[in-house]
Amino acid sequence: MDYYAEQSQSTTPNLQESSSQSSSATAFTHSGAPTPHTSQPTSVPTVATDLSVASGQPPQPTTSDAISASLLPQRSTVSKGKYSLTDFQIMRTLGTGSFGRVHLVRSVHNGRYYAIKVLKKQQVVKMKQVEHTNDERRMLKLVEHPFLIRMWGTFQDSRNLFMVMDYIEGGELFSLLRKSQRFPNPVAKFYAAEVTLALEYLHSHNIIYRDLKPENILLDRNGHIKITDFGFAKEVSTVTWTLCGTPDYIAPEVITTKPYNKSVDWWSLGVLIFEMLAGYTPFYDSTPMKTYEKILSGKVHYPSIMSADVVDLLKQLITADLTRRLGNLSNGPADIRNHPWFAEVVWEKLLLKDIETPYEPPITAGVGDSSLFDHYPEEQLDYGIQGEDPYADVFKDF
Repeated sequence: MDYYAEQSQSTTPNLQESSSQSSSATAFTHSGAPTPHTSQPTSVPTVATDLSVASGQPPQPTTSDAISASLLPQRSTVSKGKYSLTDFQIMRTLGTGSFGRVHLVRSVHNGRYYAIKVLKKQQVVKMKQVEHTNDERRMLKLVEHPFLIRMWGTFQDSRNLFMVMDYIEGGELFSLLRKSQRFPNPVAKFYAAEVTLALEYLHSHNIIYRDLKPENILLDRNGHIKITDFGFAKEVSTVTWTLCGTPDYIAPEVITTKPYNKSVDWWSLGVLIFEMLAGYTPFYDSTPMKTYEKILSGKVHYPSIMSADVVDLLKQLITADLTRRLGNLSNGPADIRNHPWFAEVVWEKLLLKDIETPYEPPITAGVGDSSLFDHYPEEQLDYGIQGEDPYADVFKDF
């Protein structure tokens, strides 16, 4: 289940680049067929294009040795608490999924707003997602990073699992991309750089994310990213074999059931950058099987709107040859950070969020503003029931 479901059609700025070239590309939605672009870019928006520092100082050269420590915060030292339903007032539903729903809640103790992800135990077991669900809890308990969602604690009753997380008001990157059709080069670069730092942090702790896509990237009140939904994340010191992920973003080694490692996340980063710039994914087709066939063929058409630098980067990310895929070589993620496409990024400043974001969500912060999310029919909640629990042993650590 994505952290939040599809959002409302609120007004967003046009983030497209002006261009006299007509694109035959279509806007891709991961849950269905592509739909044609309804309009061509008409003007260059007012967005931040300087990825150095907020004050506009020129970027300084960096090396992986000099910045590795600052870019890799340690594992979470935040005590993950135990909560109960009586600690929160449920305000509304933010999203629904196969296993349950996500609620906006307000703490009765400090008045702050949080998101509670509720999973129905019976559905989790039926869909054979027990391991992934337990892994998600364990991964979120371990990590702490500016660009990753924070989990405050978990609890359960006889029917449901509850995960208390930060409420991220700005919505999904996917919704912004869908409304904008595609992002200008500086905007895509900004989001890609923050994703790169988040993945590098996870990999430094031997965690593979395995489900990178715009739907799993939230925007906070200031427009910085928060990667969410750790249902497919896994702590792996060597390799793993599990087939999981979203078809358009799955690396070829996963499809062919070969043992794989952190390299799959860097493939997905390449697909994400491509989609942000083009408005569609490089291997999209009408069925997952046809998409897999395209991925295994390795053929990618790069639109003329893409710069030479980014095409060079993408060719070294979206490659089946693991001896050439950036992020998987001897220098690790430093090869990606030091690529010419990211030349103006001052990574330490970015980690500190000391760079102006290209888009600030139109919300009122700190008051539970949920205007960027669709309204869902509220249902009678079966929360808080304590009784016989047939799944007690399965979820004993929650």
